[in-house]
Amino acid sequence: MSYLTDLLVLYTVYLTNFFDFLWDPNERIFAMYLLAAVPFAYFAYRTHKYHKAQSAGGFLSFLFPREVWSHPSAWLDLRYFLFHKCIGHFFFFVALTGCTAWAFALVTGGMNLADMATEGDAHRGSSDYLIALAYMLVFFIVMDFLGFFVHFLQHKIPILWEFHKVHHSAEVMHPVSNFREHPVDNIAYITTIGCGHGIMVGLAVLWLGYIPSMPAVFGVPVMMFLFNIFGYNLRHSHVWLRWPGVWSKILPSPAHHHVHHSCHPDHFDKNFAFMFPLWDVLFGTYTMPEDNRDVKFGVAGMKSGEMDTCVKLYVIPFKKAFRRLRKKLRGTPQRVLPPAE
Repeated sequence: MSYLTDLLVLYTVYLTNFFDFLWDPNERIFAMYLLAAVPFAYFAYRTHKYHKAQSAGGFLSFLFPREVWSHPSAWLDLRYFLFHKCIGHFFFFVALTGCTAWAFALVTGGMNLADMATEGDAHRGSSDYLIALAYMLVFFIVMDFLGFFVHFLQHKIPILWEFHKVHHSAEVMHPVSNFREHPVDNIAYITTIGCGHGIMVGLAVLWLGYIPSMPAVFGVPVMMFLFNIFGYNLRHSHVWLRWPGVWSKILPSPAHHHVHHSCHPDHFDKNFAFMFPLWDVLFGTYTMPEDNRDVKFGVAGMKSGEMDTCVKLYVIPFKKAFRRLRKKLRGTPQRVLPPAE
């Protein structure tokens, strides 16, 4: 009962600070990250002829095109963001913390993560800074691979795809489209990343005797800060921006993720990586067209109105997943579906 009371108090505080996501550097749509995307959008506007042709009204019209912001899908993203943030995000944060603490205790033989969290602050020598930097690099490489692997499974396992399809159902994209995710999708990431995080921290404690404090900017690890500030919010947008040549295989670009969201057959099951496109290169899932003429957002074959409300985005995947599971248990042959986008 005491736990439920504490949880209710935390949730009340959470709702009180609901709009802090605009001022919190740990949030993907932190105001600085949004503003930092504007120069990248301007570069795309100035350098690509097809963008200029689409935006006779100038850069402002290009940045906020009528065809995006008059589309029902764009406004559904905004409604769903508020709906899902109120219901799911708080509890997923609690679950993430729990998974991390559990995995940490499992690796370390029962140590308390909270007790060890401040130990890294006592290590400030030059060698310890190098250790913290190396730890950050290894940490994000491992976490990004886990994210890539889960993402791959969400496309390849039919039942998981029914839930991940929610994220791909956006027909136009803007930064808030990033949050069009089903709770089951969130749980898949949370359990994997949370446990991976706990194991990484636990191994660091076993090998080093403390948790290295990652180099940070505004309290955000440097690698994550750089990832967010270098045009991250254009990944879910209409602005096509790809890095030249081989750099597109090394550094994450908005175009890399646009292709992943495309329902063109050539783009099915491509570009799963988040921070390091190299995972796609290594596993044969990388592709990068020269332009976005064939990139169209959405899910191939999805019926109009199938997921056009917040409730449908929550409920329809459960219905379809249950239908798939029931057919499998009954041994009923299933219709062969096109590859997941």
